[in-house]
Amino acid sequence: METNHTDRLALIYFKDSVDEDPLGILSSWNASSHHCEWQGVVCGRRHPKRVVSLNLTSKGLGGLLSPHVRNLSFLRHLVLLNNSFHGEIPQSIGYLFRLCHLILSNNSFGGPMPTNLSQCSNLEILNLIDNQLVGKIPDEHGSLSKLRYFYLSKNSLTGSIPHSTGNLSQLFYLSVGANGLQGEIPKTLSKLRGLRFVQLAFNQLTGEIPLAIFNISSIIYFGAGDNQLRGSIPPCIGDTLPSLGYLDFHNNLFTSIIPLSLSNASSLRYIYFDYNSFHGPMPTNLGKLKALKVLLLASNRLRDDLSFITSLTNCSRLEIIDVQCNFLEGPLLESIGNLSNNVRVISMSHNLIYGTTPPGIGNLFNLSFLGLLNNSLGGCIPSSIGALHNLHEIYLTRNMLTGEIPSSIGNLMLLNRLCLLFNNFYGEIPQSLGNCKQLIELKLSNNNLSGSIPGEVLGLSTISIIFSLAHNQLSGSLPSQVGSLANLVELDLSYNKLTGRIPSSISKCLLLERLSLAVNSFHGKIPPALGTLRGLQELDVSHNNFSGEISSFLAQFTDLKYLNLSSNKLKGKVPKQGVFLNASEVFVFENRNLCGGIAELNLPSCKSNTSKPFWTKKVIVIATVAAILSGFIMCLCFSIIQYRRKKSKENISSPELPFEHQFLRSFVSECRTLGAIRHRNLVKILNVCSSVDYHGNDFKALLYEYMGNEEDVEHEHEHGKPRHLGLMQRLDIAIDIASAIEYLHEDCSPKIVHGDLKPSNVLLDNEMMARLGDFGLAKISFAATTQAMDIDNCSSSVAVRGSIGYVPPEYGTGDMVSIQGDVYSFGILLLEMFTGRRPTEEAFKDHLNLHTIVKVNLPDRVMEIMDSAIFNGENENDIERMRDCIASVLRIGVACSIESPRDRMDMAEALKELHKIRASFRAEQRCC
Repeated sequence: METNHTDRLALIYFKDSVDEDPLGILSSWNASSHHCEWQGVVCGRRHPKRVVSLNLTSKGLGGLLSPHVRNLSFLRHLVLLNNSFHGEIPQSIGYLFRLCHLILSNNSFGGPMPTNLSQCSNLEILNLIDNQLVGKIPDEHGSLSKLRYFYLSKNSLTGSIPHSTGNLSQLFYLSVGANGLQGEIPKTLSKLRGLRFVQLAFNQLTGEIPLAIFNISSIIYFGAGDNQLRGSIPPCIGDTLPSLGYLDFHNNLFTSIIPLSLSNASSLRYIYFDYNSFHGPMPTNLGKLKALKVLLLASNRLRDDLSFITSLTNCSRLEIIDVQCNFLEGPLLESIGNLSNNVRVISMSHNLIYGTTPPGIGNLFNLSFLGLLNNSLGGCIPSSIGALHNLHEIYLTRNMLTGEIPSSIGNLMLLNRLCLLFNNFYGEIPQSLGNCKQLIELKLSNNNLSGSIPGEVLGLSTISIIFSLAHNQLSGSLPSQVGSLANLVELDLSYNKLTGRIPSSISKCLLLERLSLAVNSFHGKIPPALGTLRGLQELDVSHNNFSGEISSFLAQFTDLKYLNLSSNKLKGKVPKQGVFLNASEVFVFENRNLCGGIAELNLPSCKSNTSKPFWTKKVIVIATVAAILSGFIMCLCFSIIQYRRKKSKENISSPELPFEHQFLRSFVSECRTLGAIRHRNLVKILNVCSSVDYHGNDFKALLYEYMGNEEDVEHEHEHGKPRHLGLMQRLDIAIDIASAIEYLHEDCSPKIVHGDLKPSNVLLDNEMMARLGDFGLAKISFAATTQAMDIDNCSSSVAVRGSIGYVPPEYGTGDMVSIQGDVYSFGILLLEMFTGRRPTEEAFKDHLNLHTIVKVNLPDRVMEIMDSAIFNGENENDIERMRDCIASVLRIGVACSIESPRDRMDMAEALKELHKIRASFRAEQRCC
């Protein structure tokens, strides 16, 4: 009786420690019934009044686990999973020597693991998954000789995996993933010959996986993703692990070739090798894996053609193919249409794929994700794409696709995202897109689309992320259906040929944060309807024909951080509240009738409009006559002055004065155009000044945004070599510069030629981000010609523009400035950054220059020309990787600085290649 009473009392203590029981589960635990009849309690057969099992799974219970549970001395199963228990797991559980199953997963237990669990010598299952346990895994647990399932995942455990784990000779399942475990995987794990399931993912494990572990033939699941493991995969892995079904090496530092033997593990269904540094060819025999469902090889250094797709057509259960961010090159094969009908995801972006998209892709009727962006695909999108009724996302950005956007895309009723920007599509936007009622993101910018914007497309109220049609040839007015975009965050219709007034229905777009209507032909007043868009952060209506006064509500927008009203016909007083108090956030250039505002805007003062009722008609007449006489006298004086000037210079044959007048007229106009451009890697031009100095000479100046770091790439040179910058910093700076130039060349309309690209014009901010400045020689270039022109369409170039050493050779023969000239200067700058040698060194004379000396030393003698200051005590392996990276960068510098302008690499391609080099080097750097 005493022992029965002990069990009952222990259960009452258990109940008293529970403070949450929303389902009333423990209400049956009362004096009206025997404790063996209480819900969740099971008593034994041999000892009918003794509790052998307490199972309260998913009862919503919360509170502490009473230490009195130790008194349930016959307890074999304690199962409390999926509740809200908290506090520490009591050490007293170690007294339950009969305990076989301890399952406390999906609670909020904290503190360290109880060390004396090792006394539970009959324990077979220890499941503490998804709690808040801290500290180390106790070494003592290695004495649990009967333990078969050891689950500790999803906690905050630290330290290393104890070597004593190798003593758990009966262990089948080991799961310690999603913790903070460090150190190497202990070699003792290879002693666990019956191991089937190994989960080590999402930790901070380092070193190599002990090779002996790959000899445990019973393993069916091996997860080691998201660690810092390195080394290679054994070539015979498919032979030694024949039962393998799941293999996860995601996001580590593995190198080597993917073993061909992998296909011998015929049960393999999941391969996660993405985000490593695997190199070499794609495995050619993956088609032998008939059960394969998921193949993730993205973000590696694999180099091959796309013939592996043909092999994968034999994998009838295949669902996901992700090989993006590699170096796969070649045409997209017709066999892609023969893949399994189960394929849901095809991701091949950021490779070197060319050719056309096979029509057979329409056979993959379960496809939900198609990613082919940043390749070199050409031709048209096949109309068969309309057969992919389960397609949710299409990413074809930055290819060379052409033709019309097929109307069959309107058949994709489940489409969420359509991204076709930076291609060569032409024709009208298909009205059928209005059928895609689940679209949340639409990007069609930077193409050659024409015609009007279909109201059916603007009426898609589901679009919420971005609606971008910028940089096309769209015309007509903005349809009133724009008001349907009530959930939209960003609307970009800039750089088109849109006309008319802004419809008042835009007031319904209450969630808009970014609105750009720049470089169109909209007219009328800035509509009061915009006043309802209180969440606007960026508003750009520059280069239109808006008139009237600046709406006062713009000064009330508290979130507005960028406002561009430049190049319109606005008039009146500029406010002095809100965004208008910051000259770096508001732009009002080229509005002749604006006045007032803060001093930094350099606008004229506003004239008083005070009326004078005592004026009479007689006074007005006298004033009018006086004005006419004054005008006549001024004209007479001007004629006399002009006559005297002509006489004093009648022997001078040079037409320099008219040219100077023309130049001054275009200078201010050009600089204000430059002030409207906006890019993270460009120093903002805040204003322009054109006057005369105290000697009477012309004085022209650009007012730039203040740069806190006060250093430029030129300043980073000491005796001709960069002092502080490592390889990755130089690579980041090179990409920043290329991004700025590519923006000027490709994203500005009209195009802008910088004209004087050199180290001293590249400024570094406090974050060491490069910002390109000094537009003193920049020119506006219209699309119809590469000849540099000012905005009055008059040439204002000089004989040779630019700086010695960086100026392209064609400028010396009289050619006009061009975007190809900027590319040349960038190439020389790139070579200087990575060799540490200036193009103006005395050693460079006759036919020897920086370009030729780099070219003749590539690729075998890169170490002889690269800047030694880049290195900082790296080992031989690191230096070899850096050598390959720098060689790739120098090749781009050479390709950009070829003498013939037509043979130079264009800036967009250079930027793309630099991004690839950086991504590849970062992956390699993780091995260090």
